[in-house]
Amino acid sequence: MINMLATLIEKNTDLKVVRKLNLGGTDIAFNALKSGGIDMYVEYTGTGLVNILKKPSQNNADTVYNEIKKDFNDKYNLDWLEPIGFNNTYTLAVSPSVEEKYHPKSITDLTKISDNLVLGSTMEFTERPDGYPGLQKAYNINFKSVKSMDSGLRYPAIQKGDVDVIDAFSIDGMLEAFTLIVLKDDKNFFPPYYAAPLVRNDTLKKHPGLESVLNKLAGQIDDETMRKLNYKVDKLGEDPKTVADNFLKSKGLIK
Repeated sequence: MINMLATLIEKNTDLKVVRKLNLGGTDIAFNALKSGGIDMYVEYTGTGLVNILKKPSQNNADTVYNEIKKDFNDKYNLDWLEPIGFNNTYTLAVSPSVEEKYHPKSITDLTKISDNLVLGSTMEFTERPDGYPGLQKAYNINFKSVKSMDSGLRYPAIQKGDVDVIDAFSIDGMLEAFTLIVLKDDKNFFPPYYAAPLVRNDTLKKHPGLESVLNKLAGQIDDETMRKLNYKVDKLGEDPKTVADNFLKSKGLIK
């Protein structure tokens, strides 16, 4: 995402962008933003609400966005720009064999067949209130069995048929690599984690027009598209900047 924002800026302004990639987790990036070490980065709305503001998780995406936009401006003098489109929250995915046999499209569909299926999930998902325990209550879903495992073992397990369903993050490129079918969270149980540029207000004031340039990316990338882009980088080993530039060209955002 940083490559996309940087290219948009350089193609639409006279500014030169220094790309500081792989800064680490939210704590490092956010502290760098507050201190002026960086001018912007892409953050998730749910992370802003829960991890930074230390507020309870909420399920309404608009409510979360409006709340963090106001609080970050008031407390940190930072601005959340328009969401890019994809929501990197939890999801459930089924194997091609399950899809072929039962044709589930949503988690509600899954509840009708779940007692025949085995869920493979991380220990964290098994224990988190916004993971399996809450999912059970929201959907009244029960699997034949639940196998907790390391996150890296879920994909081989579902490929081998040891499990039928796994938890995942919705933009994980491995979902594409293993041709898994992502189910719709039709009750909007999982909290929203929409990606959006988080920018210093003094940077926006210093460079009029920058906000409109960055917002060219608003709503342009849905979950499926982001999974495919991640797959190209993470699985196929393609250059991240090249992947980013090709996407921007395909959308007519750069020439």
